[in-house]
Amino acid sequence: MKDMYYRIQVAGLERDLPICPLNDKLCIAGFVIFGDVELTVSCARELLKIAPEHDVIITAESKGIPLAHEMARQEGVNRYLLARKATKLYMKNVFGVEVDSITTDHRQHLYIDGADAEYMKGKKVLIVDDVISTGESLKALEKLVNAAGGNIVGRLAILAEGDAISRTDIKYLQKLPLFDSEGNALM
Repeated sequence: MKDMYYRIQVAGLERDLPICPLNDKLCIAGFVIFGDVELTVSCARELLKIAPEHDVIITAESKGIPLAHEMARQEGVNRYLLARKATKLYMKNVFGVEVDSITTDHRQHLYIDGADAEYMKGKKVLIVDDVISTGESLKALEKLVNAAGGNIVGRLAILAEGDAISRTDIKYLQKLPLFDSEGNALM
């Protein structure tokens, strides 16, 4: 497969995303905010404009981390919550859920620390992620928030891909098409 790219405009910026094969017939555009401070800051600012009132932000490890961090920083709050892919020694009273993600080739788990669960109990929780596609990561985060007693007030993403584009329960900044094996958009 020759190198192919998809040019996207989001949060007032343009980026060329590499088109990556998922299988013989389907490709996705790789959107990664890691290391792109300008993109992270701009997307956080634009998402906060459409965010409902909330007490705390939660995201899943790992690509949502810089986004949640920057949104919290711009809001002037000193805390956001993170659902981890593996438990850590410092985590106590951990609980978790399974998740299937389009960008991962195996079943994953998401875990949250008991102290974070206690913190979000009864609070208005905003779920954020970089890209929502199949919605599996989102479902896992919803399970964690509900199990902890948090009240989900919104679901935000920078991009919605595939079936997520038509979902009415999420807000996003831009659509991201899926691609055929030749790099043609399937929207």
